[in-house]
Amino acid sequence: MSHEPASEAIHGLPENARRPLNPGEHYVPLVTAETGVAEVTPRSVSLGLLFCAIFSMAAAYLALKVGQGIEAAIPIAILAVGLSRFYPRKSTILENVIIQSIGANSGHVVSGAVFTIPALYMLAAIPGSGVVQPRLWQVVLVSFLGGSLGILFLVPLRYHFYIENHGIFPWPEATATTEILVTGEKAGNQAKTLAISAAIGAVYDGFVGIFRGMSETIRFRHAWIGEALEKRYLSFNMLNSAATLGIGYIIGLHYAAIIAAGSFFAMFVLVPMVHAIGEHVPVILAPGTKLIAQMGPEEVFKHYVKIVGVGAIAGAGIMGVLASVPNMARSIVSNMKGLKHQDTREATAVPRMDRSFSGAFIGAGLVIAGLLTLLFFSFGIGIQHALVPALVATALVMVIAFLFAPVAARAIATIGTNPISGMTMLTLLITGVVMLRLGFRGGPGMFVTMMVGGVVCTALAASGAFATDLKIGHWIGATPARQIGWKFVGTFVAAVFTGLAMWILAHQGFGSQAVPAPQASAMQAILEGVFGTTAMPLRWYFFGLGVLLSLVLRMVNLPALGFALGMYLPIELNTPLLLGGILAHLVNRRKAGDTEASAKARENRGVLVASGLMAGGAIMGVVAALVKMRWPDGFPLLSEASATGALGEWIAIVALAALCTYVVVGSRKGEA
Repeated sequence: MSHEPASEAIHGLPENARRPLNPGEHYVPLVTAETGVAEVTPRSVSLGLLFCAIFSMAAAYLALKVGQGIEAAIPIAILAVGLSRFYPRKSTILENVIIQSIGANSGHVVSGAVFTIPALYMLAAIPGSGVVQPRLWQVVLVSFLGGSLGILFLVPLRYHFYIENHGIFPWPEATATTEILVTGEKAGNQAKTLAISAAIGAVYDGFVGIFRGMSETIRFRHAWIGEALEKRYLSFNMLNSAATLGIGYIIGLHYAAIIAAGSFFAMFVLVPMVHAIGEHVPVILAPGTKLIAQMGPEEVFKHYVKIVGVGAIAGAGIMGVLASVPNMARSIVSNMKGLKHQDTREATAVPRMDRSFSGAFIGAGLVIAGLLTLLFFSFGIGIQHALVPALVATALVMVIAFLFAPVAARAIATIGTNPISGMTMLTLLITGVVMLRLGFRGGPGMFVTMMVGGVVCTALAASGAFATDLKIGHWIGATPARQIGWKFVGTFVAAVFTGLAMWILAHQGFGSQAVPAPQASAMQAILEGVFGTTAMPLRWYFFGLGVLLSLVLRMVNLPALGFALGMYLPIELNTPLLLGGILAHLVNRRKAGDTEASAKARENRGVLVASGLMAGGAIMGVVAALVKMRWPDGFPLLSEASATGALGEWIAIVALAALCTYVVVGSRKGEA
């Protein structure tokens, strides 16, 4: 596979860090050989694990709530550098690499778990499905096994990615994170901005979700726009959430507008159309529970139009994989060749920054992971006579992860995004068909299939994320063996806290308006299609309509997945995303007299402000869910009537306006 070589240098790194090396030339990292620079210390390990736990819960909440995860590497790098000035001894750059490497486990473990496991909770809630809810320890084990496999399958390719192909791939996320770690003189102020914004986000969303001091959803029913829309069978709502506003700012106006367009198409075109047709239908159409003529806009969306979004998500994911098949094939061939050149020398025979784990250790790790996977599918899923399906499931996990994990890493190295949802859907299709051939049907077959998908999905996410971590370490001069060893520890911590977050949020109901879990809903639909458990012709008609719509979107070169997410998620979740994107556009818009430096500073500060709101609000969302397990109504400052009525709504409008003002003003402080 050919790529345009990256040529733009990172300030502070050697000149040849991001370009191909000349014949006979060697790359010497920033921290060289045996310099005695502190690397793995109590400080670096404890901070890395702390950030890993915090960002795992925040990322799980946001991925389940709005279908968008957190890229934790950059915020953690800022915090690592910024917090070091509060210690008598500042952290070394190698300590900060370890902090970032451990903490970044939060992103990939969450991505693997929340795309798949919630589908089992949703299937278990369907009467007669035969699927049982996964237990907390099962979620943790699946996430840890998948993360470990992703690491183990990537380690042998370290020489191929970082030595043979030095300067070939652009590595967008690794570049941004390395820039922060290397040029960290302003990181103290950056960390302060991030911390203040996180505190504001936490207080804001806590005031909404726990204390009910204002409306959680702004429905505009007390203004002319709400009344005018309701008369025309339309609904326009907005979630009052700092975290969601922050996500909209991060993803930008273009992508936020695409998501919002999907939502507007669903609510302003499909919902009225279905209702207009349903007014002439005198019977109840499943999955609805009453006549369409008697439903409100939100009910029509929930029972019918939402399914179109599920089909569009599935169609976009599968088409993405089909379009990538040629590149995937070339990547697999290239990676197989790279295995022949892996560095297998003993640790004592090579410089510190080249020390990795031996081939024997990796082989033993893969054997242990394979045996644990086999034991889990044989005895850990509560299904009798599961030995043959367990053997097949284990073989599928190992083969698919082996083929696809390096592909995911190469995608991260090239474009900075990982197409794990499409590859996971393909895994579910393959596994489901094989389980049916083995006579493993119904609930047990779906449970095993989804657990295979969970392990593979986490492995793919882990491989891509770990490729970035190793590249950062390669540029700076970290010890690969230490990065790898502590990556396993971070993966376990991330698996535990991701499992806890999912267990807490499951009490609000996955697939509900509170926790939509969009990707997992698409996985659920695929399972139901493979195993034939849903006998609702109308449901599959809407699902097929979504698949066709995703095909049309791809034909006109529009991001089908973003539009599909908008169609699936309730409109109140997508309108604050659009508002955040608009704020980003206003802040980043070039003005007369702008210099490149001032525009870049404003852009960076805006991202920090939005990241803080996103992380703080997300953590408070998990806390709110935990509080509501014991006190369903929270600790309301306003009565139910006031919180949902005119008073609570006007308070929310004023507070949201103040929050938007903070984002704009706080971001513009970076102009100087």
